[in-house]
Amino acid sequence: MTPPTAMTLAEYAAGFTDDPGYFDFATWGPISTAVAEEQRALTDIQGRARFGSESVLAEQEGRVKRAVSAVTGFSTENVVFEPSTSMGLLHTAFGLTGQLVLSNREYPALPIAVTRAAQSLRVLEPVWLRPEYGAVTPALVREHLTSSTDAVAVSLVDYRTGYLADIEGIRQVIGDRLLIVDAIQGFGVVDAPYAMADVVVSGGQKWARAGWGTGFMALSDRALTALTPVFSGVAGTEVELGGSYDTVGDPKLGAAGFQVSNPDPIAQGRFATALEALAEVGVPAISAAVAERASRVIDIADEFAVPVASSRDESERAGLVVLEPAPDQMTTLTAALMNHGVTATVRSGTVRVSVHVTTGEESFEMLRSALTSFGSTILY
Repeated sequence: MTPPTAMTLAEYAAGFTDDPGYFDFATWGPISTAVAEEQRALTDIQGRARFGSESVLAEQEGRVKRAVSAVTGFSTENVVFEPSTSMGLLHTAFGLTGQLVLSNREYPALPIAVTRAAQSLRVLEPVWLRPEYGAVTPALVREHLTSSTDAVAVSLVDYRTGYLADIEGIRQVIGDRLLIVDAIQGFGVVDAPYAMADVVVSGGQKWARAGWGTGFMALSDRALTALTPVFSGVAGTEVELGGSYDTVGDPKLGAAGFQVSNPDPIAQGRFATALEALAEVGVPAISAAVAERASRVIDIADEFAVPVASSRDESERAGLVVLEPAPDQMTTLTAALMNHGVTATVRSGTVRVSVHVTTGEESFEMLRSALTSFGSTILY
């Protein structure tokens, strides 16, 4: 029998139906036809409740763990499905003890989880980095390490600037301390060295394009020893389902202890479908295609003299390009984008433009038209 061929990048891109002009994948990525069909199929099974159909829903847990394992390299025993990045970060923060180094400019899910854990349990001590431009570099981390530092947390990609963290470099400077990575802004679009991390947490609604309610937490063996599964609910506890529940069992061994309630099997099916496609086409191929499209956005911005605040170095960026016009030009640029049907994130005096493999010629022409309109209204 001839083995099946891997999915090509063109075949992968053809599986999506997002409209042109969408440059906001860093906020959420439109799901593929395959993901939508999987959701409909599992919803139909759930709606009919045919005899034996429950087994199909139950199978999604193992399936999604295998899919996460294939993309990250963590073993299935070290992976647990989470409904969001935030839930995984809360599990991590409340499970930690000791001194944790992290940036105060990370996406709020991480600082909030750490602050709540520190205030509630009083066994976690945050040490705040204050990077000027949001870039958590190995050198900056090294400056804040002490003999009391137990762990370092960082975003794989900074949500404001698009800066791609040097995970290998950070691992080298922190030694055997725990390395925690909030991967949401790069998971599925960055060929990251996840094996360097002890905890990797991500959702699937952005670059993985699996929709909301999807995510995972992956832990190294060392992290499983160091972290306490504080929020270990019924699904994360050794109890006999269907039994009398007269006693409270211990948390499950491995990553499975870090879950609260029974997961949504339809969400698991969506996530598994998206990740199976990612693994088949290969994250490196997706990463290269996204890098080329990000460069095109930079070229178009340069063509119309719109300042680019994010890094131009391909090794320091993922799929995000941040435009920063003069403050008095911000409203004009925002209006031009809206008038030409370009969807992007406008925040704090910047426009965050994010691309994916489905960003095609029509989208780039819409962006160029918007910047043409913007440029025609600016007086120098």
